[in-house]
Amino acid sequence: MPLLITAAAVVLLIFLISKCKVNTFISLVIVSALAGIAFGIPLPKLPNTLEAGMGGTLGHIALIFGLGAMLGRVIADAGGAQRISMTLIDKFGEKKIQWAIVVASFIVGIALFFEVGLVLLIPIVFTISRQMKVAPIYLGFPMLASLLATHCFLPPHPGPTVIAGEYGADMGSVLLYGILIAIPTVIITGPIFTKIVKGYMPGVFEKAGDITGLGDPKFFTDEEMPGFGISILTAMLPVILMIFATVANIARDIGHLESPLLLEIVNFLGNPSIAMLVSIIFAIYVLSLRRGTPIKEVMNSCSKAIASIGMMLLIIGGGGIFKQILITGGVGTYIASMFHGTSISPILFAWTVAAILRISLGSATVAALSTAGLVVPVLATADANLALVTLATGAGSTIASHVNDAGFWMVKEYFGLSLKETFATWTVLSTIASISGLVFVLVLDMFV
Repeated sequence: MPLLITAAAVVLLIFLISKCKVNTFISLVIVSALAGIAFGIPLPKLPNTLEAGMGGTLGHIALIFGLGAMLGRVIADAGGAQRISMTLIDKFGEKKIQWAIVVASFIVGIALFFEVGLVLLIPIVFTISRQMKVAPIYLGFPMLASLLATHCFLPPHPGPTVIAGEYGADMGSVLLYGILIAIPTVIITGPIFTKIVKGYMPGVFEKAGDITGLGDPKFFTDEEMPGFGISILTAMLPVILMIFATVANIARDIGHLESPLLLEIVNFLGNPSIAMLVSIIFAIYVLSLRRGTPIKEVMNSCSKAIASIGMMLLIIGGGGIFKQILITGGVGTYIASMFHGTSISPILFAWTVAAILRISLGSATVAALSTAGLVVPVLATADANLALVTLATGAGSTIASHVNDAGFWMVKEYFGLSLKETFATWTVLSTIASISGLVFVLVLDMFV
């Protein structure tokens, strides 16, 4: 019965979102309440369960998520993202232009969420493609590969941030391992995949694309943009702080760091919330105030950043509600009992569940959160590296982007592809990224 109720809840969720076009957050709350009743949760207890799911999820990630959105917006509005992109493109040169796009998109993608990074970088990609007389998709695949990898593997992006909190994984370890996994994944799904597509779908390299729907993108002059070094430092600062804390803890464990006070300071600065707070303060000063931008203008950028992610926060909270209903309803415990005594890998289990839910629901974040409700009880009885299970969940939640995913339509429209071409390229790219991520997680699991 627990599995049947869960399956019925997922089908109803798909029906409400895809067929009835009901808002995703509202759909999640409705389905969660009905599933709670079906699971036999007492009616007086049900509202508290819904609230606990919402608060438990957002209470952990809202600060990181909100400050991360502000950081990306401040960097973009100051011209830092454009400086990073244009400098790398200039340094790599025409023959290695794809690798320039890969590196630039990866760095910018750390600070910007997928949709925001796509909207910001795609005008640059189209401008460079016109100058070099190549198809936009030739540079678009490397850009999409980098943005997708940072989105599914690296905090402060919503998927890995939320799942790390739900599993109790160390955020710094998730970030460090995530970078190790993301780099080869991007190489495979970016430049290498582009060459493969030329063989079986050459027609996409004749498409001119259309980004008129983005309006007139803002391009900065050289004088208006901050320096390359300070732009890189600002975008990478939260990553540097979190990884530094992780390395310091590793050094402590092997006996090479004996200063408790130094370790406390490093861990404090490397805490994800504090790292994001330090980074946004640093960005506001060096990219804006020091260069003469009025504080009111900077704060307007921060306000717009929060407004743009408001619905995403609610959807994440709604996913947390659904996750909590699954846990309270005993689904996770039931599944854990089914696998008790078996040798199934928690990494494979998490990836499989996330992949199935991603294909069904469309939203990578909702799929990852729903997976947590099923996997958390299993982790209690298994010996697994929580950071790697987090990354496996993130990899599974990005598989097979198709018509129920907003990213699918953005790629289709901006690059001027047909439905068939989008399935044969973007859907395949996201699937390869998911499978590659799983393979590299399993390889890493043999060494850590």
